[in-house]
Amino acid sequence: MYEIVTKETVAPNIIHMKFKAPKIALTAKPGQFAIFRADEKGERIPMGLAGWDEKEGTIDIVFYVLGTSTAKLSTMKEGECISNIAGPLGVPTEVDNFGRVICACGCFGAGPTLPLVKALKEKGNYVITVVEGRGPDFIFWVDRLKEHSDEVHVVTGCGKTAWANDFIEQELATGKKIDRIFAHGCPFMMKVSSEASRAAGVDTWVSLTPIMVDGTGMCGACRVEVAGETKFACVDGPDFNGHSVNWEGLVMRLRQLIPEEDKSFNIWERDNWHRLMDCRHKKSFNPAKRRLIDKVDHPESECKLAGI
Repeated sequence: MYEIVTKETVAPNIIHMKFKAPKIALTAKPGQFAIFRADEKGERIPMGLAGWDEKEGTIDIVFYVLGTSTAKLSTMKEGECISNIAGPLGVPTEVDNFGRVICACGCFGAGPTLPLVKALKEKGNYVITVVEGRGPDFIFWVDRLKEHSDEVHVVTGCGKTAWANDFIEQELATGKKIDRIFAHGCPFMMKVSSEASRAAGVDTWVSLTPIMVDGTGMCGACRVEVAGETKFACVDGPDFNGHSVNWEGLVMRLRQLIPEEDKSFNIWERDNWHRLMDCRHKKSFNPAKRRLIDKVDHPESECKLAGI
């Protein structure tokens, strides 16, 4: 059993949790993930590690509340325990002194980006971090990222700054040398970020945590095609060169169980609506602490959507 030490809502539907897991904290490295199971009937869900503390014996994750398992996890309280955490799993991200690097993150991707930024800076890289969100309320941990980055840029969707892939294109267009790019976020964000750097030929590494079951390479559920070869995201990854990933195939695999997932969530929500409502009265969900926006300045003529 693994105790929830900290739980907080960092953005709408995005939760940060800290767990007591001393053995995992001792060996975790940037880029690795763990598989979490809320209870005996819960599914195993892979999540990138957003930090760890060897002395305290804790690990951090940031996740988006989307389906049954993440909704179930989001309703648990500080002090409660989840059934299982398996990790650290996966091949750690290659960290070296590459030179000038861009770390792009969106949504929950800011979580696993943080330890990577720290490690890259310690190796002597010039780290440019770009944080993507649909609006100011979806941006978080900028202060933490600033501690270890040389530059931090915030882009907010339909605003003048567009998306992370637009930032990458613009940065490469200036002629400034970029030696490597890392992207963490939803599959679409990582796909378009990879496309943004393809013409310039800059290595762009993405973190893939598709559907997994055991996380150790035995089931094959996380198969992904990379450079024409079948790879297992759990043991060969989760990091792959984004230019070589068959994104269409990956998206098809991610969508294959949507009807079952939708049915599962509807059944769970019907039986647990009171737990979801109770979350709104906890410290981890406090609308009063959210920033108020008087005006969003993004004329339609300057609104640019990724991929269009």
